[in-house]
Amino acid sequence: MFTGLVQDVGTIARIARRGDEARLTVSTALRDFKTGESIAVDGACLTVADFGAAEFTAFASRETLSKTGLRDIAQGKRVNLERASRLGDPMGGHLVTGHVDAQVALLSKGRDGEAELWTLALPDGEALARQIARKGSVALDGVSLTVNAVGTGSFEVTLIPHTLGSTTLGALAAGARLNLETDVLAKYVARQLGREGGGGVDMELLARSGFVR
Repeated sequence: MFTGLVQDVGTIARIARRGDEARLTVSTALRDFKTGESIAVDGACLTVADFGAAEFTAFASRETLSKTGLRDIAQGKRVNLERASRLGDPMGGHLVTGHVDAQVALLSKGRDGEAELWTLALPDGEALARQIARKGSVALDGVSLTVNAVGTGSFEVTLIPHTLGSTTLGALAAGARLNLETDVLAKYVARQLGREGGGGVDMELLARSGFVR
């Protein structure tokens, strides 16, 4: 699990592609890697396969490349990095799994004092769009953000100066596409309410959940 708090902005040093798969080598200020540990790269959970003094290499599967912006990544691109959380670590962001749900487009950017107000397109598919709620959480390229508002076809988030300066998001312009992960709690609520797979809320579900007898 991750928290959506970026620990370093790394750079793609090398890419070795083989068919629909790739091995990404990322240079970073992070140190003391262990083979097999998890690390989020622009919000996508990858496994460290090898590492050196100032870099690590991770394998990106066909599924990862098909669902995330890593499929179009180029050498020299800067990426948000976060190592997996450990028990007892502060939970400063929100629960993030590193399993990207979709990519969404940045529609517009505006000023809100020193911060920026972003409007982004809702993801395709009603079930996934319903998992984005006002004052709920999302991860965009691995960055934990709070949803300000949800409209017809779009949602809004605010990026404070620290986020703009310490992640890759500050350099993005309208039209950019970002990796989106909705709140894991929203996924389970949606499942229980029948947003996925049908069923809805009925007396049987309420009784099974302990709300009625």
